[in-house]
Amino acid sequence: MNDAASPAVGAPPVETVVEIVGTARGPNMIFQKDVPVPVGDGLVLRANVFRPEGEGRFPVVMAHGLYGKDVHFADGFAPQWERLAALHPDLFTTGTSGRFLRWETVDPEVWVPDGFVVVQVDSRGSGKSPGYLDPRSPREIQDYHDAIEWAGKQPWSNGKVGLIGISYYAFTQWAVAALQPPHLAAIVPWEGFLDYYRDAYRHGGIFSDGFTSAWWPRQVLVNQHGNGETRYRDRDTGLPNTGPALSPAMLESNRTDYVGEFLRHPLFDEWYRERAPDPSRITVPVLSAGNWGGPGLHLRGNIDGFLGAASEQKWLSVHDGTHFESFYLPEYVALQKRFFDRFLKGEANGFDDEPRVKLSIRSPHGSVRRGETEFPLARTRWTALHLDAASRLMRPEPPAKEGAVSYEARGEGVDFSTPPMESDTEITGFVSARLWIASSTTDMDIFAVLRAFGPDGSEVIFDGAHERTPVSRGWLRASHRRLDPMRSRPYRPVHAHDRIETLEPGRSYAVDIEIWPTSLMLPKGYRLVLTLMGHDFEYPGLPGRMRHDHPQDRGRPEFSGTCTILTGGTQASTLLLPIIPD
Repeated sequence: MNDAASPAVGAPPVETVVEIVGTARGPNMIFQKDVPVPVGDGLVLRANVFRPEGEGRFPVVMAHGLYGKDVHFADGFAPQWERLAALHPDLFTTGTSGRFLRWETVDPEVWVPDGFVVVQVDSRGSGKSPGYLDPRSPREIQDYHDAIEWAGKQPWSNGKVGLIGISYYAFTQWAVAALQPPHLAAIVPWEGFLDYYRDAYRHGGIFSDGFTSAWWPRQVLVNQHGNGETRYRDRDTGLPNTGPALSPAMLESNRTDYVGEFLRHPLFDEWYRERAPDPSRITVPVLSAGNWGGPGLHLRGNIDGFLGAASEQKWLSVHDGTHFESFYLPEYVALQKRFFDRFLKGEANGFDDEPRVKLSIRSPHGSVRRGETEFPLARTRWTALHLDAASRLMRPEPPAKEGAVSYEARGEGVDFSTPPMESDTEITGFVSARLWIASSTTDMDIFAVLRAFGPDGSEVIFDGAHERTPVSRGWLRASHRRLDPMRSRPYRPVHAHDRIETLEPGRSYAVDIEIWPTSLMLPKGYRLVLTLMGHDFEYPGLPGRMRHDHPQDRGRPEFSGTCTILTGGTQASTLLLPIIPD
């Protein structure tokens, strides 16, 4: 049995394998393995297709990416799998065996019984799909467009394709939706960046290499098509999930120099522009889900995608906790299905009446979900706190005198604290700082960290998308201080990153720092602290993944000088907070 499209020229000689699979939740499903998916330049990608048994046309839920359609979640990401199983031990005992679960994509056993076709595609140059490996490139996004159109025309498809997935599978949704494939009907980008430069790889102009340099070999090259040394095995066949082995020389010539490209492009140039989706071209319904604990990768893009999309039907959900955990929790899966039931099946299920914005309001004691109508919240009281170098406090009133405090760039920085809160205080929305600075060198990297402390001096630390996190973070390289006047708002600076403007040592400059959005109910007696330093902030014993320490970017002497923060008078440094009234 093989009702897939005929292979195009150049397709590898792999036959589609068909299996009838029983599911714990009811009807059987048909599993088609290594289905050929032809794309526009004649290449053939390979996909796994899971669909309800029997005749019928069903909506398609698709993911297209490079983590391996045949790499089991537990094989590729064992620590995350173990944590997910430990946190939610009943997840794989009621309704699913977990046999087909793949990293950051939906579980077919959970979705197919509810009348969806699940399609998971190995992107070009990964897994069993041949070709040149160039993640998130225009060619890869065009392939995604072609795969959507292929799926929308299959005899088992009702012509409506929805996209869903985390991180990599979220960014590519933003990008392909901007191409407006005709059969695309809705998207659910879950914790995935939008702006290739600002959201992920050049925070404030500083190269974010900690995740990138590790991600490339550990999660991408291990799954490159033709990698005979891969540790992954297809559990269905026992064979490598990467297809026939290629020589090391062929593998190297068949992929981009990923980390090198970022080092060669320090400014927002044409290379970044062709990888930056225009959200105003997105017109399909959108359910965008971000993570307050995701500064550096998994928050900013979900908010900007929601705000920028031209879709009339769009929703924003911001949660907390780990990014892989929330995606699979029953309450969030139910939300995802209701959204697709409405926009892929056409059911009148009341989803249109859902609050357009749902936020997890964090506190030191947990979080609560709350519906809103917009973001940022219209009732926000934008409140400026003045930094005082003498007292190291932040207050609404300016300090009595001008002052300055200095720190070594490679040292522990300086803290500015509010007095203890006089009442419970909610901070939800965009945060920014205007600082007057000086440097002993021609540049200065500023790492701004927003933190919270209890009356006993203990710090409030949150479970984040990838690691334990403070309230929020922001970054800026002072030579990138020029703002984009078209995109900046009074409460949110957006930098142009189109030129280098070095500093004159010892001279003072005003710089605006975007601190990523956050939400926190700070109880009475708690303090908010702004830590300013010249390197990545990390908790003792908890090394961070969002590091910025590549020697070619940060190893120069201008980032090892003495940094100075000036306060008061004509050089007032302030922190702008979004205070939400009761």
